[in-house]
Amino acid sequence: MINHYRIVKKISEQEIRQQVKKIAQDITNEYQDREPVLIGVLNGVFIFFSDLVREISIPLKIDFVRLASYGPRDVSSGEITLTKDIELPVKGKPVIIVEDIIDTGSTLSFLVAHIKEREPQSIKICALISKLERREKEIEIDFWGFEIKEGFMVGYGLDYNEKFRYLPYILGLEIKD
Repeated sequence: MINHYRIVKKISEQEIRQQVKKIAQDITNEYQDREPVLIGVLNGVFIFFSDLVREISIPLKIDFVRLASYGPRDVSSGEITLTKDIELPVKGKPVIIVEDIIDTGSTLSFLVAHIKEREPQSIKICALISKLERREKEIEIDFWGFEIKEGFMVGYGLDYNEKFRYLPYILGLEIKD
């Protein structure tokens, strides 16, 4: 199925599991006496989010948002649309936004500003992958698994035009048109 793509890097299932456990332990340690609200950014985050939540050993609440900025391309359109908002109240509560990958930072900046309007106690950022290549907005990532300099990543929830989400590992692809 990977016919028009060249694999340029891979993050194994084992490496992902190790990083998810480390992130979960860091969150557990930091929020021992509080009940954070974890907000997952759909669709790509669903596998990472599920694995992460199961590894965190403190009470927490979960919710999801859905934002669109990519469409069927491998580069962001720059136009951000909120298509599903959070439903839980977050006023006065610690919030952790959970992302699969942070690329330009534009979507996340938009979401942070949106959630700040609801007056949470704090907002922290958790991402499986911080990709530095096209970063346009300064984003402080509090909990992260992998730092990638460049490339288009798929697998473990990440997709290219809704393909490859099912892979249990992550591939860096060079897409051949």
